Amino acid sequence: MKKLFGWLLVGFVLLNAVAFMHAWHFTHFSTDAGRHSPNPEQLTTAQKGWLLLTGIRNPKPRNGPKPGFPVETVGISSPNGPLEAWFAPADTARPRGTVALFHGYASSKSALGPEAGYFRRLGYAVLLVDLSGNGNSAGRRTTVGYREAADVAAAVRWLRQRPRRAGVASNDSLVLYGVSMGAVAILRAEAELGVRPSANILECPYGSMRQTAANRFRSMHLPAFPLADLLVFWGGAQNGFWAYNLAAERYAPAIQTPTLLLWGTADPRVTRAETDAIFNALAGPKQRHDFAGAGHEPYAVKFPAEWRGQVRGFVGAAPNLTH
Repeated sequence: MKKLFGWLLVGFVLLNAVAFMHAWHFTHFSTDAGRHSPNPEQLTTAQKGWLLLTGIRNPKPRNGPKPGFPVETVGISSPNGPLEAWFAPADTARPRGTVALFHGYASSKSALGPEAGYFRRLGYAVLLVDLSGNGNSAGRRTTVGYREAADVAAAVRWLRQRPRRAGVASNDSLVLYGVSMGAVAILRAEAELGVRPSANILECPYGSMRQTAANRFRSMHLPAFPLADLLVFWGGAQNGFWAYNLAAERYAPAIQTPTLLLWGTADPRVTRAETDAIFNALAGPKQRHDFAGAGHEPYAVKFPAEWRGQVRGFVGAAPNLTH
């Protein structure tokens, strides 16, 4: 019995050590050059085993080329450190307001160039933000939406305080657009940090940090319990917050803002049940559109006509966005 207890204790310690390592790699970008580890669903069995033992390759995301329209590089002060953003005025003499865009996990503002370009054509100024730790913003840490909510609040504050220029002023319509992690950061910024935009457009936000960790392990054909729970616990402990509370489902009941929720029916990382729970909990005016066959990927790139139709219809119908 004593020997069995000893082996169980050793196993428990090793399991926690592996979870601690994975949590660190998942929430801290490295200085290494090279590409991020492939998504779990793209790995062979041998690669999944190696990844489980060594952790993901997670170099700090870098920006690609600037969009095909002129942008001004601006700095924004955030509690997480200085942020870099690109600002561009609307492509019209009569601007409708501003859209602030926030990217997903392990990405950067350059990934949202196609979306920003379309919003400009609709008559909006755009602000594309590198969330903290990503792109040219300070730091190498990511909390997958928790601390990034303060970046969203900082960007909104910067826009509200900016002197009227190119249709941007405190009384203009402000749309927040977020993808995955960026969408969850928007929801937390509104639910807990007092951000009040005119409307939200949210692409594939995850239901909870625990659920997204579980989905990741299931995609590797590994048991979600206790691996997902240990990963979430250590990820929060390493970064100073209770990660089990990081949940779009938890923030949604506080959201009175008109919201368009977008999701792909073949998304391996965000389930239909999560999306249903978020949408049903949203307290304000809401619309939803499911992209048939879409995974966890940019809808504006894979389904451009469908995406544009949804966005155009929403900003044309949402309260406080029509003139």
